[in-house]
Amino acid sequence: MKVFIFCQKIKKEDEAHLLALVSSLKNHRAGFAFNRSFLESHELPEGVEGPVWESHEDIVRQRPDYFITLGGDGTILKALTYVRNSGVPLLGINLGRLGFLASTEKKLIVDAVHYLANGMYEIEKRSVLRLDSSHNLFGDTPFALNDFTLLKRDNSSMITIHTYINGDYLNSYYADGLIVATPTGSTGYSLSCGGPILFPQSKNLIITPVAPHNLNVRPVVIPDDVVLSFEVEGRADNFLCTLDSRYEVITAEHQLAIRREEFDIGLLRLQPTGFLKTLRDKLNWGVDKRN
Repeated sequence: MKVFIFCQKIKKEDEAHLLALVSSLKNHRAGFAFNRSFLESHELPEGVEGPVWESHEDIVRQRPDYFITLGGDGTILKALTYVRNSGVPLLGINLGRLGFLASTEKKLIVDAVHYLANGMYEIEKRSVLRLDSSHNLFGDTPFALNDFTLLKRDNSSMITIHTYINGDYLNSYYADGLIVATPTGSTGYSLSCGGPILFPQSKNLIITPVAPHNLNVRPVVIPDDVVLSFEVEGRADNFLCTLDSRYEVITAEHQLAIRREEFDIGLLRLQPTGFLKTLRDKLNWGVDKRN
């Protein structure tokens, strides 16, 4: 078993969990490597060392069996820019707070390695968005696991986002912005703006306006086999375009289109975790605090 580990930063109180991961991998005689940027930017406890990796090309060339992230959901979104279309499945160890994607709790690290070593898991395929633009944006990573957004930037005035589905006019959104979310991203920014929750296997996208001027404008769910295109205008000269946690500054001259990416991302679900359990745990469903 070969594992690539990705971590951006780690708190002092979480170093014990890092050591637990390393120890468990060694006990199962698994080969592992950390991202170089993490090892070089932290003073880490003794025992956290070994081979390193640093690029998408390393993943393609060395073909690890699993990719483990240590952090929160943002760490997984960053990891996506390295994993890309390699087909290597990801497991997120949650060192943060909520953790819809990084759903494996840090206290279960030893169990998690045992499950991986013994094949006790499922791989959930998650759809990915791809951005096409008339101007080069986001370099060689123009894709997102959670969402694509268009947002106002320089002043408090609303922006207008003309939106089309397969070339047919849908709506002109007068709002602070617009979100296009995958089923995976339905529990993120879209949810906080009133969007619905979709199950990961849903073949849909969500269009969710951010603070729309017209109260009769609501989120809509559409098939994910369409092409969405956008034109943005407003009083300001610049706007924000984001893919997950990454952003670019755009102007009204940019023509943008969103479609489903050709590849999916595989997320590892360990027994007995699953999407329903994650929903109940993270959103406190089924809990009556009066009792």
